[in-house]
Amino acid sequence: MIKELRDFYILWITQSLSQLGSAVTGFALTLWLYEKTGSALSTAALTIFTYAPYVLISFFAGAISDRVEKKKTMLICDAMTALSTIVVFFLYKSDLLSIWHLYVINILSGLMNTIQQPASEVAYTLVIPKEYYQQTGGLQSLSRSLISIGSPLIASMLYGFKGLDIVVAFDLLTFATAFLSLLFFIRLPDKELREKNEENYLSLVKEGLKFLKDNPLVLNVILFMSGVNLIASAFDAVLPALVIPNPHGGNSMLGIVTSCSGIAMVLGSVIATLLPEPEDRVKVIYWTMLFSLGTENFFLAFSRNPLVWCFGQILGWIFVPVMSSNENVIMRTNVPVELQGRIYACRNTLQFFTIPIGLFLGGFMVDEICEPFMANNIANPFLTALFGTGKGSGAALMMFILGVAGIVMVLVLGRKLTKYNVSRS
Repeated sequence: MIKELRDFYILWITQSLSQLGSAVTGFALTLWLYEKTGSALSTAALTIFTYAPYVLISFFAGAISDRVEKKKTMLICDAMTALSTIVVFFLYKSDLLSIWHLYVINILSGLMNTIQQPASEVAYTLVIPKEYYQQTGGLQSLSRSLISIGSPLIASMLYGFKGLDIVVAFDLLTFATAFLSLLFFIRLPDKELREKNEENYLSLVKEGLKFLKDNPLVLNVILFMSGVNLIASAFDAVLPALVIPNPHGGNSMLGIVTSCSGIAMVLGSVIATLLPEPEDRVKVIYWTMLFSLGTENFFLAFSRNPLVWCFGQILGWIFVPVMSSNENVIMRTNVPVELQGRIYACRNTLQFFTIPIGLFLGGFMVDEICEPFMANNIANPFLTALFGTGKGSGAALMMFILGVAGIVMVLVLGRKLTKYNVSRS
């Protein structure tokens, strides 16, 4: 098994390190921006601008991925992302770093991720034997979980110790490790796939859309996950506004609470790796998301205790890797490998377009509606008993709204999804 998965292990470990470095920088910039503005919406806008390219050009990015060598695409995108990090560093050291700089740079980084992500997904397919899809899917979830644990803790520690200087140094070190490993040690046999895709880009985009239309299972999984992402991204925008202003919160506590989601995902990744193939993969996706969205938000909404926040995070994220590994198997086994670049890109647009919307709604609702509402009703004993008082109480109210919305979303979109039964790869 180790020999058969050699290329996967090298690619997985080094790319995960690079993703860790990028996540550490992203979290540190979130802390820097919240210190400057104190606004949930301004902070959420960082991620909004990162995801904007997914919505706007993912269809064409997938067509590019199916036409261009995957390894070359990944190397170029990694290099451009590293360059943007260096630009941030020099602006910061020159005392010229402004909020709009971060937004522009995040657009560039998002653009590179939009092009790289489908190429990366196909690269994994090319180096993984089919019989190892579920196990390797669990390992990929494990690395994402470890990044979720490590990035906020490492970012909080490094940023508090030496500011962005050491954060950027860590990011560039992990980038160099991944870049050199991919350049010298990984061979991706995708020449034949590219030779099959010599049509023009518009034709490739149309072919990807036609595939989704003709394969309602894949399309409905994507649409269901777009609803999940809407709620989850709004949650991400609200969480800093809930934790940082709290007397028991702050930047370090935000890092701890955020890392609990990663701890949960590590446990979930182990579960996903060890579990036998389920009787129905679609129902696994449905029930895990109903549990996640129907628990976490309420624990954070009704408590001002960091221990309860952490417990809520664990409940909300522990089954996400189980969902993710089953979604990955559905995608890899139902989409021909020569189409995967454009299909994954179509998925990025349809599944991720709700993320910037959710981030905006979450930040806007906290800043403009929920916080003012709670401030105007500070004498209402029922509301203050549920959501507290002072800055952060509006974020707690928004968490409750997200909990209700998450349950309704799963029940509505899940009705169509659960018509399908996918049991074996």
